[in-house]
Amino acid sequence: MCSATTIWDLTGPPKATMHWSKLRNQPSFDKAPPVILFPAIDLKDGQCVRLKLGEMDDATVFNDDPAAQAKAFQDQGFNYLHIVDLNGAFEGRPVNADAVDTILGALSIPAQLGGGIRDLATIETWLDKGVARIILGTVAVRDPQLVQEACRRFPGCIAVGIDAKGGKVAVEGWAETSELTAIELAGRFEDVGVAAIIYTDIERDGVLKGLNLPATAELARATSIPVIASGGLASIEDIKALLLPEYSMLEGAITGRALYDGRLDADEALALLAG
Repeated sequence: MCSATTIWDLTGPPKATMHWSKLRNQPSFDKAPPVILFPAIDLKDGQCVRLKLGEMDDATVFNDDPAAQAKAFQDQGFNYLHIVDLNGAFEGRPVNADAVDTILGALSIPAQLGGGIRDLATIETWLDKGVARIILGTVAVRDPQLVQEACRRFPGCIAVGIDAKGGKVAVEGWAETSELTAIELAGRFEDVGVAAIIYTDIERDGVLKGLNLPATAELARATSIPVIASGGLASIEDIKALLLPEYSMLEGAITGRALYDGRLDADEALALLAG
């Protein structure tokens, strides 16, 4: 999670200073609760959608006003937001930037953003605009050195998205599958300063089969990086499972379709997590 740390000046010795987001007075992931529930806003063509199994052609539109949806989540009591630029993930560049801007303008809670972010300039642009944490996916497979450099420049603000299909890491908006396993990819970033790993089981995403907590916990046990579960959260039973001792190492989970269609009651879920 984001915390006070050291920002590295790449031209000289490290200088102790505050976390990147604090330098810009933007929301951060400091003082996060033991288990975080992230409501998800997945953006396609400027709308809030949910995909089934990662297929762009199988999208359900839940709201055509992303800023209003983000504000609704905040008003429900969520303290963090997860945003994905789906078009950007496929095209390799930010596509829904205007929608993200409106979301950031409507929020006072921290948001993490992924999708189409492939270079340091784009990372810095989004952090300057108020994103608290950047999620790097495809570039983590294609260019792990960029992830390492991003972690040095923007400590505490870089997460890695590991999306798995059939046990292998998928890239390019899940359109391609690599030969890497999730554990192998996570191992590349041990001790480089990655703030979190978002682990998505693509074969459960958007189809309400329940979180793949055993696989997520296996990954979490193999790395010291905090891991967030994603893909398939279906009901309050998944929230209860997150609180079991065998999954206590997980930082939290992302919820999408279950929250949008009412299968998961926000008040009940947040109350359960608050103890």
